[in-house]
Amino acid sequence: MNAGFDSVMMSLTQVIDDETEFIPLLTSEDEDVMNSEKVPDSLAILPLRNTVLFPGVVIPITVSRDKSIKLIKEAFKGGRIIGVVAQKNDKVEEPLLEELNKIGTVAQILRMFQMPDGNTTAIIRGKKRFEIKELLETEPYLKATIVPFEEVKPAKGDKEFEALVSSAKDLALQVIKLSPHIPSEAGFAIRNIESPSFLVNFISSNMNASVAEKQKMLELADLKQRVSFLLELLTKEQQMLELKNQIQTKVKSDIDRQQREYFLQQQMKTIQEELGESGNEQEINELHKRSKEKKWSKEVAKTFQKEITKLERMNPNAAEYSVQMNYLELLLDLPWDTYSADKFDLKKASKILDRDHYGLEKVKERILEHLAVLKLKGDMKAPIICLYGPPGVGKTSLGKSVAEALGRKYVRMSLGGLKDESEIRGHRKTYIGAMPGRILQNIKKSGTSNPVFILDEIDKVGNDFHGDPSSALLEVLDPEQNSTFYDNYIELDYDLSKVMFIATANSLSTIQPALRDRMEIIEVSGYTVEEKIEIAKRHLLPKQLKEHGVKDKQLFLNEKVIENIIENYTRESGVRGLEKQIAKTVRNAAKSIAMNEKYKQSPQESDLVKILGPAHEKDKYQGNDVAGVVTGLAWTPVGGDILFIETSLSRGNGKLTLTGNLGEVMKESATIALEYLKSHGSLLKLDPKVFEQWNVHIHVPEGATPKDGPSAGIAMLTALASAFTQRKVKKEIAMTGEITLRGRVLAVGGIKEKILAAKRAGIREIILCKENQKDIQEIKAIYLEGLKFHYVEKMIDVVKLALLNEVVKDAVNLKVVKSRAAK
Repeated sequence: MNAGFDSVMMSLTQVIDDETEFIPLLTSEDEDVMNSEKVPDSLAILPLRNTVLFPGVVIPITVSRDKSIKLIKEAFKGGRIIGVVAQKNDKVEEPLLEELNKIGTVAQILRMFQMPDGNTTAIIRGKKRFEIKELLETEPYLKATIVPFEEVKPAKGDKEFEALVSSAKDLALQVIKLSPHIPSEAGFAIRNIESPSFLVNFISSNMNASVAEKQKMLELADLKQRVSFLLELLTKEQQMLELKNQIQTKVKSDIDRQQREYFLQQQMKTIQEELGESGNEQEINELHKRSKEKKWSKEVAKTFQKEITKLERMNPNAAEYSVQMNYLELLLDLPWDTYSADKFDLKKASKILDRDHYGLEKVKERILEHLAVLKLKGDMKAPIICLYGPPGVGKTSLGKSVAEALGRKYVRMSLGGLKDESEIRGHRKTYIGAMPGRILQNIKKSGTSNPVFILDEIDKVGNDFHGDPSSALLEVLDPEQNSTFYDNYIELDYDLSKVMFIATANSLSTIQPALRDRMEIIEVSGYTVEEKIEIAKRHLLPKQLKEHGVKDKQLFLNEKVIENIIENYTRESGVRGLEKQIAKTVRNAAKSIAMNEKYKQSPQESDLVKILGPAHEKDKYQGNDVAGVVTGLAWTPVGGDILFIETSLSRGNGKLTLTGNLGEVMKESATIALEYLKSHGSLLKLDPKVFEQWNVHIHVPEGATPKDGPSAGIAMLTALASAFTQRKVKKEIAMTGEITLRGRVLAVGGIKEKILAAKRAGIREIILCKENQKDIQEIKAIYLEGLKFHYVEKMIDVVKLALLNEVVKDAVNLKVVKSRAAK
């Protein structure tokens, strides 16, 4: 009902000028006269779109269809009585009888006007309702036979009906009050209507309801039911208007607050201008001043000028202003063409590297080579180095030493768990919260365009639906491409070719091949016991004393104690676990010093159990008393290790069982070893029938630990050969190598780590593939002391070297049971 009364009155105002006779509301007497009039048997039917006419109500209608114009004009000249019916579908241009509602209203044409746009407007008043029975004519307009549709009124004195009418009147007045579009005259009109029937028709005609709802109202013969339905619709309308008013009030208060803030900001701006420059102008002038001091290319300068001009035109209160300001500040903060001077004192650089890291000769040699070439050539592109090795060997800390040796800034970026490509390339600045990638963020942090940049844990980069960061790193780590590295945020090329990237990794297998190809891989293998002792004396102990506030004189650890900690309390290739145990020893002393208790300033080996607890049980060589047990060498992400291959035979049908949480490759090695032994059993004087009558079980202890790889192949072959021949395996011997069905032994990796593991376990002899001899030649002599190496090419040579002619004690008698057919 928010616009119904208003639309009626506005339309009437448009077509009735000041001299036209005023059309009064229907009185009770007028209603009685109208009800007493007879309904004709047939009427010309005028279809209406979006309108329903109620008895007694006056409405203006505009007709534009040719048939409708003809009908109005002819009726106006004649008796002025027509039948008005609402269309079911207002989109139908020429409706037939079935497309019209059955119930309509007899109407009297009160006025007719020709409008300036060519349409005809008529003012009509509803008289009585009727029902269409039969169509008589379709040309020149619709004509049909009709019958009266009588209204059922409640009995006089019906209190419920009177209450319903009163409620409808009150509710209608409330709706008029809530709606800003309905004039107050509408309320005056409703108050002065005496007839309940006309009141219901008047409100129904002018309320804000759909054509379908109004048509339903028209079709209700019972007046009491009509009032109830009207109340329902008015209640909905009232609730809707109240909700709208609440929303509008809230929006208005928000707008008022914004206007107030804007007004205050304008006042502040005026005051600032009176005092001098405004804050925004000061910021922009500061940006201009800084840009004049920058050493950047013409392209960057042009972009900066374009973007700052855009900033000057922006409203400081706009959300985009801060985004634009951040972008320009980043352009100014980036060290375009700013480089730190390299130090070319190679002897001093070598001293720094030796001071901070014990060992790592290959890495130091490569860095010194780079310095030498840079000193001679001056503009060499920085190398991309990848330090690969177990945890705790000093890969990451090496970067700081390299930076100090070169005299460059040091930045470190951890790539572990990185999954979003935008972390490398940045986000486009159109996004909310956009920022540059971490590469440029760290370059900005360093303040130079040639820092030593550590890409830590490059082997642990992930990928998901956000993209593949390792693919984005291809551009960063390619010397041919990184001179024009493109970040999505700054949308300009940045030169990374002078940056010295040093990546670190524990495993090469998880690094994308294309990325691995762009880096120079330098293996940083584990340390020997002697090297660990030196590292502990030079670096770990002094560092922990300083961190715990203990003076050098208050605690001293001799070499024997440090060696005992290494041998019995750590099991690693690096020194991270050793540092933790030394820290624990220092804390024990710190507690005694703080509590003024007596303690040993130089603890001995016997004191370590009290300080560090019981020693770990080490993997040691376990003898050769049992047939089928061989010591193998394995590589793990934390360094080398030894593993035992155990083989057991039992009566059966030749079934092979593998246990110990073995991977597919390791299972295949066991199958190859057994099949080779079956086909070459004669070399060991084995009866072929023995393989059919004995089940084989191969087990690798520590079943909770997953194991895989081909390097245990020769150990499995030796274990099987020992089990089937019941011959002893040579004392203190270990082996590693891949096997083939043709009987060849192939090379494997991780040789240095495996050798260190063998030394820790008390092994004295090692069998390797002949191709691994070159790996042994690259290892320092100190690592190889006390070890004897055997190089083989054929699998049978492994068995000849590893097995003694001596049979084990309590040897199993592998008697072959001959079948009856053979007898």
